[in-house]
Amino acid sequence: MKPKSSRPEPKGPSQRQLRVGEEIRHALADILLRTEFHDPALARAHLTISEVRMSPDLKHALIFITQLGNRDVRPLLPALTRVSPFLRAQLAPKLGLRVTPDIKFSADEALDEATRINKLLHRPEVARDLGPETDDKTPDR
Repeated sequence: MKPKSSRPEPKGPSQRQLRVGEEIRHALADILLRTEFHDPALARAHLTISEVRMSPDLKHALIFITQLGNRDVRPLLPALTRVSPFLRAQLAPKLGLRVTPDIKFSADEALDEATRINKLLHRPEVARDLGPETDDKTPDR
């Protein structure tokens, strides 16, 4: 049986992971904005970094990316993988970390999922079960 420790188990990313992820997000957004890529797939892409998730040891960063205009970003993922060593080299002096994390890109599907759920909630059969719209205002007493 495992002995209980006095420290609770971490439930999410540490404060350091969040801070480093946010620094990477800002620095990478600046690099993507100011850098002209010779890759034709990235030449005209307008990318937005929505989130950066860091590993607990800060050696790996998973970067969630979207494209302006709600266009599909998945075709750009191979091109981003090709330029990731260059982007990592550009990040190194801006971060000031002992080890610059390896970066991996992923399409951010949170907006698509939110849109799908919103459409489901507004379907007539679901709206019928939810009942009439209620006013969130409470009467003053």
